[in-house]
Amino acid sequence: MVQGRLIGAIVLGGVLLLSGCSKPIPPAPTQQEALALRPADPRIASLYESACKACHAVAGTGAPLVHDHAAWDPRWKQGLPVLLDHVLQGYRGMPAGGQCLTCTPQDHQALIRFMADQPEPKS
Repeated sequence: MVQGRLIGAIVLGGVLLLSGCSKPIPPAPTQQEALALRPADPRIASLYESACKACHAVAGTGAPLVHDHAAWDPRWKQGLPVLLDHVLQGYRGMPAGGQCLTCTPQDHQALIRFMADQPEPKS
């Protein structure tokens, strides 16, 4: 009985210790904040405004909200190639091409990175 409690205490202590190592997920932006977010690059910002913002900056559309880490982080873990494929082929409620007829695959990658709040890799 004592040995079982000791093992339970050790396991619980380990879980608590490990949970302190992970970064807390930032809160999702408010509706007003989401509507105000824009990519820094003017060209990408224009593409975002015309193709992505209507769904990704409005809560309740079914699309992951821009900069909402709780929604984007699990998707990001799938890898950028998978997310790009979802955009290009269409996925669930998102039409193929993500409603951006002029976007290149590089544009889509930049838009995904912006919405997921993931920085460009350093070259």
